[in-house]
Amino acid sequence: MIYADNAATTKVSDSALERMLPFLQEHYGNASSQYSFGIKAKRAIEQARQQVATAIGAEPDEIVFTSGGSESNSWVLSSVVSGHVITSSIEHHSLLNSCYALERKGIDVTYLPVDKTGLISATSVKKAIRPDTKLVSIMLANNEIGTIQPIIELGPYLRERNIIFHTDAVQAVGHIPVNVKELGVDLLSASAHKFNGAKGTGILYKQKNLSLPSLIFGGEQERGARAGTENVAGIVAAGYALEESIVDMYATTDKLTALVRATVDGISTKIPNITINGDRNKCLPGIVNILFEGITGESLMHLLDLKGICVSTSSACASGKNEASHVLRALGLSEQQAKSAIRISYGRYNTMHDVNAIVAGICDAYMKITAVKS
Repeated sequence: MIYADNAATTKVSDSALERMLPFLQEHYGNASSQYSFGIKAKRAIEQARQQVATAIGAEPDEIVFTSGGSESNSWVLSSVVSGHVITSSIEHHSLLNSCYALERKGIDVTYLPVDKTGLISATSVKKAIRPDTKLVSIMLANNEIGTIQPIIELGPYLRERNIIFHTDAVQAVGHIPVNVKELGVDLLSASAHKFNGAKGTGILYKQKNLSLPSLIFGGEQERGARAGTENVAGIVAAGYALEESIVDMYATTDKLTALVRATVDGISTKIPNITINGDRNKCLPGIVNILFEGITGESLMHLLDLKGICVSTSSACASGKNEASHVLRALGLSEQQAKSAIRISYGRYNTMHDVNAIVAGICDAYMKITAVKS
């Protein structure tokens, strides 16, 4: 199998797996217990909290562990009880659906458009601000096209106006440099399984002077903000996986950039009418979204699957629906064009051998589909 859907999820790294396994079998104590067996688990959680905080330029007491990026996003949006919210039209479904829930409660939400490369204008955000604006939530990098947003241009401006600033950085953390102080955000969401940690562990950075209502009531876990027995093994894996990703980041970026370039060059030599969706310069290193005129991305994806190659047509959270990607539609593509794209997303374990197989597989599948149509 050749796996090229790392934007959906990643393989747990060998190092992270090695670190987490003892907390499933040997050191399985409850971190809330007061005896040494439980205290060991508690210390492991706090070490992971320090690792995550260091990786994103935060303090340990500003890190809250959740079950994933969707939970972190939903928590932030559900805390809004009045006023006005600003977001973009290409956010992840966990954030957009949370906004729709707010609208049903009578809260105004502004969905800002993006340009044809998926970039939101910082000026448009500033112009959308009203006297009652309480929260601005703009993702750091898009999960379908990889476009990186100008978050750093907004932080100081919003802080001067006492507007809470959140960014969904699920696709960015562990892949590009992320420093919450430099970005000027008050809240940031991340998810371990996007940077070779385990599924089921999320991160919410919460600026220490900001308060959020408790998400889950019960015990005093996560300082009373999110009750429930902690996922110790997952949290431990998250700390080490993120630490490892930061250390290898620049080398991995160079590698992924080369893989994407070789993929685009290889496909375009045989299929010249492809279009790359998104910003080619301001983008994550491993994601490329390619539009193939005249065919559907779904048919291409299924033929590749028969060859043992995994790519996707949209966000994993939207798969299974016969709908065009809301992200691609927001770029100005027609519904038919949006349904003609696939996303290839490379990770640290991909190689040039994978690229060659993917290029050959796509070109062969494309020729078969177009031959049948003609």
